[in-house]
Amino acid sequence: MRFFDARAFQQRGWFYHWLDAKTGDRRWNSEISSIDTALLLAGVLTVRQCFASDAEIVRLAMRIYQRVDFRWMLNGHPLLLSHGWKPESGFLKARWDTYSENTILYLLAIASPTHPIPAASWYALWRDRYRYEGHSYFTTIGVPLFMHQYSHAWIDFRNRRESRGDRIDYFQNSVAATLAHRAFCMNLVHDFPAYGPNVWGITASDSAKGYLAWGGPPRDPDIDGTIVPSAPGGSLMFTPELASVALRTMHERWGTRVYGRYGFVDAFNPKTGWTDTDVIGINVGIILLSAENMRTGSVWRWFMRNPEFPRTLDRIGLVRYRKASTRSRSEVNYVGNQTTQATQGALGQRSAGR
Repeated sequence: MRFFDARAFQQRGWFYHWLDAKTGDRRWNSEISSIDTALLLAGVLTVRQCFASDAEIVRLAMRIYQRVDFRWMLNGHPLLLSHGWKPESGFLKARWDTYSENTILYLLAIASPTHPIPAASWYALWRDRYRYEGHSYFTTIGVPLFMHQYSHAWIDFRNRRESRGDRIDYFQNSVAATLAHRAFCMNLVHDFPAYGPNVWGITASDSAKGYLAWGGPPRDPDIDGTIVPSAPGGSLMFTPELASVALRTMHERWGTRVYGRYGFVDAFNPKTGWTDTDVIGINVGIILLSAENMRTGSVWRWFMRNPEFPRTLDRIGLVRYRKASTRSRSEVNYVGNQTTQATQGALGQRSAGR
């Protein structure tokens, strides 16, 4: 917290995409990144409430959040934020104009106590309607599964839906997107026999060809049978039984080839034998956050204790409503008599005993 408050370079509160971990200086000619700053802020504000009795942590968290000039990142647009800024060329041309992981960015911006943007920005994002194997959901077609995960790591969308427009329940929307993605992977079995009901998952990751932002549905032409553990891992909070079984099956079937000191490798390909040598922090991170929300809901609870955010969800029209269950009918039918607790226990025992 002290590092990001005083040492890491920032421009109007925004941080570079890549920083030197020791000096805080820019690396790799990267941009001041709006989405990566937002992910950092979500963590900062979670810590603010996790350690609410520590006056210094609370003070640092608020100083880091309050100095972010969200209006500056609009770059003249009334509603839509820029992807970022470079000192050599100014603002990037791309804007956050379609529904994706950027909902955490927009919630932070609308809720800002110092530089807020209009609440109408929430509804300025284009949302594609999509249906696959009976699962209907809103998405941005062609964007990997992580777009349905990252914001949910912090924002507790459960039992809320928009009071106007399409009246989207974003939590159930991500459940449907996860189930559709699992069905999509199962339908790839004719080309890639390793895929199946208990082994599935493709999202942005390393590959034998380098880093790829792949996924589906629809099918990405680069798909080559690679499996990405963070796809089901990041959905533990949406489909706990199905995602836990997928991770446990990968661990049982491929063992230390895919699971080591730091958890799962970023990706591996059973068909070709390729296994990534790297563990990538952002993909491991979403597994950890999603797992903790599945187990205890603690990350949701800490983040939502920040009074700015429940207030802002109400303000933009994501209202509470009664819902009998957050689990989908498809998932309940699949798991039968399995319980979430038993599945979590088995996963935990195998992880502890590796």
